Amino acid sequence: MEPSALIRVVRRRAGLTQAELARRAGTSQPVVSAYEHGRRDPTMGTLRRLVAAGGERLVVDAVAPVDGPPPAADDTERARRLVDVLLLADAIPTRRRPATMRVPRMVSS
Repeated sequence: MEPSALIRVVRRRAGLTQAELARRAGTSQPVVSAYEHGRRDPTMGTLRRLVAAGGERLVVDAVAPVDGPPPAADDTERARRLVDVLLLADAIPTRRRPATMRVPRMVSS
């Protein structure tokens, strides 16, 4: 979640105005507005302070990346991916094989 959305969600869940959140966090309402609209990015310390002012606790977690592409959102996306794979398979050049199998000749001396 983006910091702007997080600040807005926390503030609304607490039932606070931007001015009330700003006062609790020790900043100004225009700064909170700038954070919520994505015009400024808060530092981790500021984000933690704003979330705490809304009565919640910020938890940061790291997860291992998922192997491969993200899951398809719907059947249309799955179909598009299938078409891409089939087009890729068609683009791979093929070698023509001879009609008869060639075997080395055995020559005795």
